[in-house]
Amino acid sequence: MADISKILKQATKRRRSVYLCLAGDLVAELDRLEHQLAALGGKAWEPSSLADEDPRTGLAKKVAAARKAVRAAETEFVFQALDDRAWSDILAAHPSKDGGQSWDPETFGPALVAACAVDPVMTPEQVSELFSIANHAQREDLFRGAWEVNTEAPGIPFSLTDSGILESLIAAK
Repeated sequence: MADISKILKQATKRRRSVYLCLAGDLVAELDRLEHQLAALGGKAWEPSSLADEDPRTGLAKKVAAARKAVRAAETEFVFQALDDRAWSDILAAHPSKDGGQSWDPETFGPALVAACAVDPVMTPEQVSELFSIANHAQREDLFRGAWEVNTEAPGIPFSLTDSGILESLIAAK
């Protein structure tokens, strides 16, 4: 039979990470290079002389380097679930103005992100500044991370192990 005191000693609040690349210039460069590569098409390239090199080769290397730069520029945002009292307080502090939702869509998101952010820790003002830089999808990702860490059932998430990918990568070595 399980011992609740042991379970409570081992328990920690749910955490969730969101990864964003906020370096818009790097993402734009990657988009530009991928567009150039796509414009060259997938059809077979034929050299006009032995000295000719497939133009896609150099461009593909640039795309790979740009992807690596975008990944290196990603920032991890870690959110931690609030306790019942803090969750209730934040909902109460941001009531709906028109009664259509349970909260005010303009103020609740930044407040929730700030309240749940544990790495980096952020104030509501810093979240607002971050939201002014991030695009709509990035703001939604941050809000969703803070929302889901509080509302999603904490099962074991899908992983590379579940799909068999991890085993095939290890076996390939």
